[in-house]
Amino acid sequence: MVFIDVHCHVDMCKDKAENIVERARKSGVGIIVNNGTERKRNINTLELASKFKEVKAALGFYPTGAVKLSDSGIDNEIELIRKNKDKISAIGEIGLDLKEEDSNLERQKEVLKKFLGVAEELDVPVIIHSRKAEEECIELLEKLKVKKIIMHCFSGNFKLVERIKDNNWCFSIPANITFSEHFQKLVKRVPIEQLFCETDSPYLHPIKGEHDNEPANVVESYKKIAEIKEISMEECERKIGENYNRLFIKKLNIKP
Repeated sequence: MVFIDVHCHVDMCKDKAENIVERARKSGVGIIVNNGTERKRNINTLELASKFKEVKAALGFYPTGAVKLSDSGIDNEIELIRKNKDKISAIGEIGLDLKEEDSNLERQKEVLKKFLGVAEELDVPVIIHSRKAEEECIELLEKLKVKKIIMHCFSGNFKLVERIKDNNWCFSIPANITFSEHFQKLVKRVPIEQLFCETDSPYLHPIKGEHDNEPANVVESYKKIAEIKEISMEECERKIGENYNRLFIKKLNIKP
């Protein structure tokens, strides 16, 4: 079986990347989508992807950081993405975040639109962060008719879960589903054809109170989804692999 961690930050982990990737290999993890959150981490992500065949690059900018950049600063990030278009698998992590009172939602939306535009241009999926801005995020994505969407660690209410499901977007389920009732209920409601697994390493460890999560632990997310869906691990792995191929693997447009 080949397990997929669709959202993590290996470069934020305490241990060396070599050790983290090796443990992932031993656990059967064959795809690790590392998400950039700023300029330095985007460059780190590209370096990891060039060094390890398991690591796929997603470039983006954390919303609360992106909002502090000038227009030219954002354009520089977009240019980095375009320059490396053949080396990336997704745009992420990007989105909206209203945790802080001075979040400047309208500026965040302006920035997000730019990243969504380059994702459409390159025909790659977007990995969306929507903390405390779930409805605002959904409304913008619907308005722009974005199709290839993975809602990372979605914590919104179940009316919004149903809305996302009806839009045929996907969710990535973190390894802390082992004890999170919210994610367990979400998995019950959403077809497996709309699910991915993630660790959000080094965060969201599958053991409550533990820290230093890593991609090897994505297997715990698969185990819990298989249990909830009452299917085998093999079937769970196969279905999520099909989801990955559908969103991430570009189809060659060859005319007969």
